[in-house]
Amino acid sequence: MTELAADGVPVAVTCRVLKLARQPYYRWLANPITDAELVAAYRANALFDAHRDDPEFGYRFLLDEARDAGEAMAERTAWRICRDNGWWSAFGKRRRGKGRRPGPPVHDDLVRREFTADAPNQLWLSDITEHKTGEGTLYLCAIKDVFSNRIVGYSISDRMKARLAVDAVANAVARRGNVAGCVLHTDRGSQTGLNRSSQHQLVRWTLSAR
Repeated sequence: MTELAADGVPVAVTCRVLKLARQPYYRWLANPITDAELVAAYRANALFDAHRDDPEFGYRFLLDEARDAGEAMAERTAWRICRDNGWWSAFGKRRRGKGRRPGPPVHDDLVRREFTADAPNQLWLSDITEHKTGEGTLYLCAIKDVFSNRIVGYSISDRMKARLAVDAVANAVARRGNVAGCVLHTDRGSQTGLNRSSQHQLVRWTLSAR
């Protein structure tokens, strides 16, 4: 807009064509955005995009995603931006008093500590393991059928994200076909949309065939 004004195009005409009010433009012209503010905005956008895609991630995981998107910053900077905008993990620590957030939903105990099955696709177990390689860390999510004691589905990724567990379940369902009524027993890890700090607590999911 400044360039158009320099070329002789009135600001009023430009604002009318762009459907913009003149007052905000003049306020911006008097106090333009600094380079530091622009960098901070790009960093915040990258962190917000990561938080929107994986709301269970804490600021350290969000920082990794932002760096992968090309927005490098210090860990303290990422923490400050997340703090100022309230972008905390959906399953973070409980806060006392007012403003206390509810914890993750508690699912019915369908297994009742009876880890046995009379037929295939009645009870599956799942876990995620970390493997160090010469090219970095890989994460493996495996699904095991309790009846056959065989791995029926898995997924591998260099990122420990929710998609890792989702892909493993999808792989198992695709291989086994109709698994309606099957119970998936897993710990409360963040990769399955649950709380990593409570992995000793267990949840159960009922799967429906797609």
